[in-house]
Amino acid sequence: MGTLVLVSRRLQKSCAKGGAHLDLDTLAWLPTMPPSRKPLMDSQKEISKFIESNHGWVIEGCYSDLLEIAISESNEIIFMNLPVDDCIANAKSKPWEPHKYESKQAQDANLDMLLDWIALYPKRTDTFSMAAHNELYEKYTGKKRMFFSNDRVVNI
Repeated sequence: MGTLVLVSRRLQKSCAKGGAHLDLDTLAWLPTMPPSRKPLMDSQKEISKFIESNHGWVIEGCYSDLLEIAISESNEIIFMNLPVDDCIANAKSKPWEPHKYESKQAQDANLDMLLDWIALYPKRTDTFSMAAHNELYEKYTGKKRMFFSNDRVVNI
C-alpha cells in the first residue's frame, strides 16, 4: 500500500536542527468506537496549525484528501509505492506505535483488520486508494520521488 510523504520547503535548512513529523493517523479520526473520520475542516485546521508552528516538517500518511491540504506548502513528495505483499509484511513487523495505541497488544488487536484493508489497496477508489495516490503524485509539479521496494526506502 502506498504512503505519500510531504516534505516542507524549509526542511532542508532545518533538518540538522530537527524537523517536526506529523502522522496523519493522529488527526484523521474521531475518538469513537468504531472509529470514524473527523470532518475534513477539523483536520485541515490541525494540519494548517502544524505547518504554521514548525519551521521544517514532514507529513506522512495515506490520506490523499488530507495531503492535498498541505501539498502547496511542500517542496517534495515521496511516494512509497510498495507492493501489497511488502506492505503486509511491514504491517506485521511494525513496532509498537505509542502515539496511536495504548499498548502493543492493542495495536496487534487491529492487525487482521489492517491486513485486510491493505490487501484491497489496488482495488479501492477512496482517498486511501492506489488511484488517489497516483493522481496526487502525477499532478504534483515539484520535486517528487517514488520508491517500489523497502530496500530503496531505507536509503531516503
